[in-house]
Amino acid sequence: MNSGARTWAAHAKVNLALHVTGRRDDGYHRIESLAVFTRFGDRIETELADSDTFSVSGRYASAVPLDGSNLVLQARDALRKEAGLQDTPSVAIRLEKNLPVAAGIGGGSSDAAAVLRGLIQIWNLDIDNAVLARIGLALGADVPMCLAAKPLIARGIGEELSMVPDFSSLGLVLVNPGTAVSTAEVFQALARRDNEGLPPLPRVLDFHGVRNWLEITRNDLEPAALAMQPAIGRALSQLNRAGAGFARMSGSGATCFGLFETGNVAKRAAAEIRGRQPDWFVAATRSLTSEADPHGQD
Repeated sequence: MNSGARTWAAHAKVNLALHVTGRRDDGYHRIESLAVFTRFGDRIETELADSDTFSVSGRYASAVPLDGSNLVLQARDALRKEAGLQDTPSVAIRLEKNLPVAAGIGGGSSDAAAVLRGLIQIWNLDIDNAVLARIGLALGADVPMCLAAKPLIARGIGEELSMVPDFSSLGLVLVNPGTAVSTAEVFQALARRDNEGLPPLPRVLDFHGVRNWLEITRNDLEPAALAMQPAIGRALSQLNRAGAGFARMSGSGATCFGLFETGNVAKRAAAEIRGRQPDWFVAATRSLTSEADPHGQD
């Protein structure tokens, strides 16, 4: 066992495009989505302890449940059930919650993925990626994506993953106007559920190639979310006003992203938006490349 405290990154997930292509008999929606993961996100610290504990700090700590409804604790318990009690002693888990909740950027799912990765390390478990993906999918459709944490296309309900090679790091600004959105309510409000899938990816996956490709794609959840929460429109307007090359809502909202040509341009845009909207969540960041190691210890 590894007894020392270790810290793991829980990257924000950004759905650059999200097409809803159908609905299964069990009510789950089929999607096709190009997703990337950002350097900015939550942080998880794990450590062997005398008893199981869970604590939360950070800007959005007050919005995080501390009971069994939290995906962090569900992930711990699911991994323990898989591996057996004798190999999974008590742990202290500390979450630094930097991402807003119910925000369309996979915060809770990414936290769960980081806990799974972290506990496998400190418990020295021999669990392959297929088993890990199965555990993750049982926790939520976004968790397998967050376990991968590299540029990918997700299909099915989010569990059919295809990694995208040669994907450049993108300059991004994430903006949330302080509005939580229910994913279930957004899907329920969809006007149409049988849309076309994603077009073929561009040959060169840099700022210009991705921006031009995004112009012919959609987030099929955006119109419904925008009707429910008009503040999403204000977030998009702020990104466009700050010079975004492209702006769109991520996931089911309310977080929106702006695409910028460089990280420094993104930082300046974020400062400009923060100056106008000091109470909003605004973060300049970069996306992880195809070659990045998202699972290394911080």
